[in-house]
Amino acid sequence: MELFKIGFLSVSLIDIIDIALVSFIFYKLYMVMRGTVAAQIFVGLVLILLFSFVAQAINLKAMNSILRTLTDIWVIAFIVLFQPELRRLLVLVGRNRVVRLFLRLDVDESIEEIANAASELTRKHHGMLVVIVRATGLKTFAETGVQLQARISKPLLVSIFNPRSPLHDGAVIVRDRVIEAARVTLPLSATSTFGDDVLGMRHRAALGISEQADVIVVVVSQESGKISIADNGILLRSLTTHELRRELHTRLSAPPERSFKSIWKALKAGG
Repeated sequence: MELFKIGFLSVSLIDIIDIALVSFIFYKLYMVMRGTVAAQIFVGLVLILLFSFVAQAINLKAMNSILRTLTDIWVIAFIVLFQPELRRLLVLVGRNRVVRLFLRLDVDESIEEIANAASELTRKHHGMLVVIVRATGLKTFAETGVQLQARISKPLLVSIFNPRSPLHDGAVIVRDRVIEAARVTLPLSATSTFGDDVLGMRHRAALGISEQADVIVVVVSQESGKISIADNGILLRSLTTHELRRELHTRLSAPPERSFKSIWKALKAGG
């Protein structure tokens, strides 16, 4: 159904919906990449696409040939150039409330064992770094450590993070009720301070992996014995064991309702 015409172009309702969707996707991509070098490259690619559209509309044959060559390889170039930004975008999609309505995590046992281990390690002033996978796996990072695939338990965690253990130097990755790997190397966040405090390697690693993946990280400081949580690049410090349990239950537990009503509420909340 034609709504109106602009010169030789006829515009229908489907065209408007199509343009609105494409504009929304491009806007979201730009917001994810804003403040990075990739944002400038992204703007350049958008300008090339617009110029290609104009060249086709007015039938510039030579220019069309050149731009067609560029657009044939733009998908590969886009993936190569924007690999970190695309990964960040996929993580944001995974953190969407609507997506999490369909996830089921058996975390009660893991939360209890991690909280109990954190309590004992805090008392002993032994450091701890536990990454709890919430949605997407961390196979790439897990492969940097020692594969365990062991049932989670407080004694096992306390043993791993004993300073005399060969596995204590690094992170532990937990998925559901299984410790997948220990002595895992994690990326460090660019953030090196928290208020007036300088962050240690454990806290920077916790922030770094929480910025790149849909995870929650529990940290026990070896120096102060304080418990912290890193989630989505945000650090919560100086938690009690009770507060740690509460935060983990709130952030990890799957929604109890799976009805269409609960999905509709999540959609209305804006994801």
